[in-house]
Amino acid sequence: MEIRDFAHHVVTCPDLDQKLRSERDLTDLEPGPSLRLSAPGRPAELAIRPARKVKIPSIEGMSDPKQRPRILHALANHELQAAELFAWALLAFPDAPTDFRRGLADILDDELRHTRMYIARLQASGASFGDFPVSGYFWNKVPHLETPMHFISAMSLTFENANLDHTADYAAAARRAGDVKTAQIIEAIGRDEVEHVRFGWRWLNFWKEADADPWDVWSEHLHWPLRPIKAKGSDFQRAPRLDAGLDPAFIDRLAAAQDEAED
Repeated sequence: MEIRDFAHHVVTCPDLDQKLRSERDLTDLEPGPSLRLSAPGRPAELAIRPARKVKIPSIEGMSDPKQRPRILHALANHELQAAELFAWALLAFPDAPTDFRRGLADILDDELRHTRMYIARLQASGASFGDFPVSGYFWNKVPHLETPMHFISAMSLTFENANLDHTADYAAAARRAGDVKTAQIIEAIGRDEVEHVRFGWRWLNFWKEADADPWDVWSEHLHWPLRPIKAKGSDFQRAPRLDAGLDPAFIDRLAAAQDEAED
């Protein structure tokens, strides 16, 4: 199957089981023209709702068996959006380097697997994917993902960068609650995020000017409300960022990043 056809299927398919199926032996002989889809195909119960209508418990809810399914549900939607957005990028950027597109396809496969992992854990908790409303935070950023550099700056080096902290926090919360299986799933996903951040860092440095500061190039490709502070969680994890190959000076600046008012 062509990468383009598979990516189009992932974004548009309304049947969840079909949407989440991995596909091996993809070819990229016919990337086709650029296609920028504005919304995903979803079953009705997973239709994207306005954020104000979606209530997700705080991380402290992980200790409550009644709230934990709602948290797992939100994490599954997070991974589903990531899968859809990496598929979206394969359609939007057909002229990107082959290695970049292959990397997107590999990460897409990871995101599909992550979604299936969270759904399985959600079902073990007694709930189903679609039982609660879901938002579209990632999808809301699509209009501003104008180039591959904008894409990796937002997805790889902001959202997935922050997930290096969030996965550590949520895994720890699950362990405190005695839910070791959930903790192990979140930790496994966190390890994959290291490689996803590495992918973004590699291509940021490939595309930037030789003498340009990676921090400046990255932050200049973020569209408000995305900004450096959005690339980290409350408990900053330095080790996985070093494992991902980020420059120590970049990590120091991220650790010190503070919130800022919109100009």
